[in-house]
Amino acid sequence: MSLCVLSLAGNDCSFKTVEQTESNFVKRDTVPVGTDGSAVRRQKRPSEPQIAQANAKDPMQGRDDSAPGGVATDKKAAPNMHDVFGPGGLLERCMIGGYEHRRAQLLMAELVQDAFESRHHVVVEAGTGTGKTLAYLLPAICSGRRVVISTATKSLQEQLYQKDIPFLQKHFAPELKVAVMKGRANFLCRAKLHQIAEQPILKGMEEMDEFRQIQEWAKLTETGDRTELTFLADDSELWTRIDARRDSCTGQKCADFKQCFITAMQQRAKEADLIIVNHHLFFADLALKQDDFGSILPEYSAVVFDEAHEMEDVASDYFGRQVSNYRFEELARDADIAMRLLHLGTPVLLRRTQRIRERSRAFFDVFPARDGRFPFERNEREAFLEQHRESYDGLANALKGLETEFAALAQKPEELLRISRRSFEIRQELAFLFESHERNFVYWYERRNKGVFLAATPIDVSQVLRARLFEQFDSIVLTSATLTVAGRFEYIRQRLGLDHAKEGALPPEFDWGNQALLYLPRGIPDVRNPAFPQAAADEIVKLLEISQGRAFCLFTSYSQMNDLFERVSGRVSFPLLLHGTAPRSVLLERFKNTEGAVLFATSSFWQGVDVPGEQLSCVIVDRLPFAVPSDPVVAARVKALQEDGRNAFAEFQVPQAVLSLKQGFGRLIRTKTDRGVLALLDSRIQRMAYGKIFLESLPAYAITQELSDVARFLEERL
Repeated sequence: MSLCVLSLAGNDCSFKTVEQTESNFVKRDTVPVGTDGSAVRRQKRPSEPQIAQANAKDPMQGRDDSAPGGVATDKKAAPNMHDVFGPGGLLERCMIGGYEHRRAQLLMAELVQDAFESRHHVVVEAGTGTGKTLAYLLPAICSGRRVVISTATKSLQEQLYQKDIPFLQKHFAPELKVAVMKGRANFLCRAKLHQIAEQPILKGMEEMDEFRQIQEWAKLTETGDRTELTFLADDSELWTRIDARRDSCTGQKCADFKQCFITAMQQRAKEADLIIVNHHLFFADLALKQDDFGSILPEYSAVVFDEAHEMEDVASDYFGRQVSNYRFEELARDADIAMRLLHLGTPVLLRRTQRIRERSRAFFDVFPARDGRFPFERNEREAFLEQHRESYDGLANALKGLETEFAALAQKPEELLRISRRSFEIRQELAFLFESHERNFVYWYERRNKGVFLAATPIDVSQVLRARLFEQFDSIVLTSATLTVAGRFEYIRQRLGLDHAKEGALPPEFDWGNQALLYLPRGIPDVRNPAFPQAAADEIVKLLEISQGRAFCLFTSYSQMNDLFERVSGRVSFPLLLHGTAPRSVLLERFKNTEGAVLFATSSFWQGVDVPGEQLSCVIVDRLPFAVPSDPVVAARVKALQEDGRNAFAEFQVPQAVLSLKQGFGRLIRTKTDRGVLALLDSRIQRMAYGKIFLESLPAYAITQELSDVARFLEERL
């Protein structure tokens, strides 16, 4: 039987036909270099089958693509992507009846392969339906290099690892080694599990039952990943006491180090060809490297960023500074637990942790009680310290007192040394937030429910990304469904510091003119007019009656969402779901499984939500999603652009809103058979000059101002 094999040997990547016998599987003997400089030998697992019929193809000769982490062998050209993704190509032959050629997918694969071979950066806008994951995974495999795939969410990580990677291993690359890396808090710490089992510190019967289930799971799990614990709530306090976060890790001194799930994850990554991470972990690693604090990821030579439109926000978080009242509470809690487990909880030490709690509460209580995010610039911080110097010093001294007591102990267990280092780091963060005057940071605070957060966020991350990312690696791939504004990449490139890159805005795979109708109501008041909320409620009610529910109503703020929800809820009979009343995942499942459901939502439902089919037939957006101009970070970025003589509205605020609107509208059409209505209740898109930019940036929807057209459209079938 003839089979299609993707041969990976050093930097040789080619397809050829072999007979399926135990003796002629393609052997791989590549020697990658780990972060410690040691070689890690990789061998093929002989039991993995290779199932994909294809005709023999002689690979082209002459490519010299030696890569970090690989030993060069005989160089051969990578397979032509047309032979893989083209009509009648290898993918079609592997997926008989389940694959159709997509021109955009082929174009993307060629762009990505060229970036890896010619060693340059590329930015690709690939709309829904392109099949972009395979279009970057296959060229990454063929590059002969260790490639990091960074996604926006953990759910996309899981999709890649559980769906796309097994397909590639089955049909093309059985020797492919792939590792998924997540933050340490996602994994169980065996040492903590054993310690808690020996101490009576569980709370209530429910927590004791959960702990027993986790103990049984720990005996069976290979990864220790909490996603396997379907019974455990997202906000489980028990999990925070047994996870493997770095703050309390003793490293190689731990008795469970060799059986540690973090150790195993890192070892898999050192041996892997592809490493799948999320943006948060990637930029956490990049920030650690910038501060010379080591690294999380092993050495790699190229990166693919999927959902790249989120890079600026995530990078801003990790290159900034932040403390909150929760960090102080967690420090005191972890110190108490560590001392109890080590039998070192003397009255003196317990008073120290209690003092941290008391000083923290006294300090954070003096911040204004109103919820929201507020600027905290130099003059405001100086005035705050002048008025509350005693509470500020008291908090810093409480931390220092704990560090001093731990330092005075005759025996210094690693667990307490870790607590002491955490205390010192929090003191340093606190001092930076109140006493530093770095010009590239905007300082702010936020009160959110019971939490108070103090932060310093970089105004411009393009400089650090240019220096630490784009100038350090020769092949970076950025892709997303929403990267262009009016067909151009200038905005995303400027925000990220991507000076030199090839570009590709791929043709759509959907028939937008027939699949989606954009409704712009005639005569609706301006969103700033007091009459707008009632008019918007009237339009929503009419649209829901036509669509028979089955809708997302998306808002740019919780206050607007709650107001419209109250105005609509008594006027329709459809099941209404409200963002914030249950976890996001629960609300999404309820929406999918409830006939005629309507979800009122904000922020996190604008992107990364997939509801194919008729269950979602209408997406209603109340207004153009401009960022709140009074937000400290937005205001600082606008000011910086203005001081540089640039038009902040045209260069920053409008493009940012365009990408957000494209994300929100992108929830509707997920497959070639989906059909539905998009409604924007903001008349500015028709009245203001900048409205043209929004319309030019959206796909070629059919557009109407008549509700009768909406009704006819939803009655039709493809």
